[in-house]
Amino acid sequence: MFGKISRYYTEVKGELKKTTWPKWDEVKNTTIVVIITVFIFAGFLYLSDLVLSFSVGAMNDFLTGLMR
Repeated sequence: MFGKISRYYTEVKGELKKTTWPKWDEVKNTTIVVIITVFIFAGFLYLSDLVLSFSVGAMNDFLTGLMR
């Protein structure tokens, strides 16, 4: 049992040595891109929600007026 666990961690350590890790500049740049993309999508979804809310409210008011 302990031999399997030891072998597993030895293999994990060997695989991690083969890994190429990104440089700090790459990490900063991709993080900035992700944050900007999140804000762009949040703004788009906010505006879409406003337009759809206004449209449904206007349609509701119009149809309610027809029923009177």
